[in-house]
Amino acid sequence: MTWFKSAVLVTAVVAWGCAPGEPALVVGEVEFSARAGSGEPNVYATADGRAILTWLEPAGGEEYALRVAVRDAEGWSAPQTVAEGRDFFVNWADFPSLVELSGGTWVAHWLEKVEANPYAYHVRLSLSHDQGASWSEPIVPHEDRSPTEHGFVSMVPLGDGAALVWLDGRGMKSGPDELDRGDMSLRATTVDPDGGLGSDVLLDGRTCECCQTALVRAGGGLVAAYRDRSAEEIRNIAVVRYADGSWSEPLHVADDNWYYPGCPVNGPQLSALGDTVAVVWFTAPEHSAAVYAAFSYDAGVSFGPRIRIDDGDPLGRVDVELLPDGRAVVIWLERTETAAEIRARLVDAGEGVGRVLPVSQTAETRASGFPRLARVGDELLVTWRLVGEEGGVRVAALRFGE
Repeated sequence: MTWFKSAVLVTAVVAWGCAPGEPALVVGEVEFSARAGSGEPNVYATADGRAILTWLEPAGGEEYALRVAVRDAEGWSAPQTVAEGRDFFVNWADFPSLVELSGGTWVAHWLEKVEANPYAYHVRLSLSHDQGASWSEPIVPHEDRSPTEHGFVSMVPLGDGAALVWLDGRGMKSGPDELDRGDMSLRATTVDPDGGLGSDVLLDGRTCECCQTALVRAGGGLVAAYRDRSAEEIRNIAVVRYADGSWSEPLHVADDNWYYPGCPVNGPQLSALGDTVAVVWFTAPEHSAAVYAAFSYDAGVSFGPRIRIDDGDPLGRVDVELLPDGRAVVIWLERTETAAEIRARLVDAGEGVGRVLPVSQTAETRASGFPRLARVGDELLVTWRLVGEEGGVRVAALRFGE
């Protein structure tokens, strides 16, 4: 297709920035647990109110499997396998995803190593036309086949297919000097329901090397967010827009002025409803860590002032979901006296932030990964990795109750 135009969870009830008489938010018990050793979870909300969970788990020896399960009104389905092999690139920050196209086809992505070099890997896409019962042979969506990094993929349905963006290392080279390795770039393409690929488009020729990207549909087009990298090593959050058949020039959401001669491995996230777009991100200029959110009401053309979200000692690892009333729910990791905690907060562009809502204890190590968030009907599903011998992927629902 071508580009389309147009630790232990506890139950808690908190008066979460609500007006008197409004329902409070409830953190439910864990409702899904994958096997021990599983990780890198992601969750996707379908247009008809289902949730699709993906994750990686050991499959014996040096092999890994990409697994998928669906949650509907009857509960969770039995897990199915998308792909399995010994060449999976398994990384705490760069994890698989799945989207459902308008006609019901699923598109899943994961990463595979292509050389002994630990950071030489390519993106793989596979399609299922029968809700995960069978999968197509994998395809590589990027034109470049060099033994460099290709990952941090974000996908959304678009028209009858999907759009995706990723970080592309074709301009980089291996070597000990990280500041003289060449430039990571941000690129985009499309995939149709039969696996046909669109053009491979350059969106930004110099970006942060290993921070997550984000992609949403907004205002009839697309908005992508990522961490930019200036010639002076300033790492601000930027967005690019796809509208009327072309991509815009990058726009910085805010001027954090974070000088960081390396990759913080901490990317932004987006959520959109109509022309409203919410972006959330981590930054740490002058070693002062913070999590911020900002809102756009013109499909990403401009953003309002940033709003501080964290409680003073954040690790970042953020996600965000807009609610139908225009407020947003943000999750992030905050350090505690003993470890870290996944926290949630309601954000209103006019009223500020609500009370913090503890979601789960977690570890501050890389092994705990990145919690993910999706709005499914009247609920918000949170998935994360519980660290430890009995740990693995967990899922819980945030619900508004009396």
